[in-house]
Amino acid sequence: MRIDDELAVELRNAQWRKASFSGADGGDCIEVAPLSGDRIGIRDTERPELTPWVVRGSVFRAFVLGAKDGEFDF
Repeated sequence: MRIDDELAVELRNAQWRKASFSGADGGDCIEVAPLSGDRIGIRDTERPELTPWVVRGSVFRAFVLGAKDGEFDF
């Protein structure tokens, strides 16, 4: 995925956060960051140097609601 220069700067300066019960070691987690234009950055805590996924806020909110409802439980 090619990221334009403006988005690359925004991702580097983003305020990343992860779930509070993810543990101190930070393994097996994702981090999310709000971005301009109602977008959300998503990255793996174990590989933060990789290019994050960027999705529309509406897509992320739908995913969170589905997760809360158990839609993705195995």
